[in-house]
Amino acid sequence: MNIEHEISLLVEEIQRLGTKNPDGTLSVKFGVLFADEKCANLFEALVGTLKAAKRRKIVSYPGELLLQGVHDNVDILLLQN
Repeated sequence: MNIEHEISLLVEEIQRLGTKNPDGTLSVKFGVLFADEKCANLFEALVGTLKAAKRRKIVSYPGELLLQGVHDNVDILLLQN
């Protein structure tokens, strides 16, 4: 699977699991994304896909690296659909 395809799948999953913010953007908690069974089966390296999407300015989140447990309550904001 190429990274562009994985990023498009990530966008779909954020749309499926995310909630709409007052400004109209979508966000999802890292813990929700990480714990979702479908995401676990789809993404070999969720954190790597998130980093690639962040570099392409498709998603935004604080910091460089998200870790399960420590960053479960961190919001991942979808910048592009």
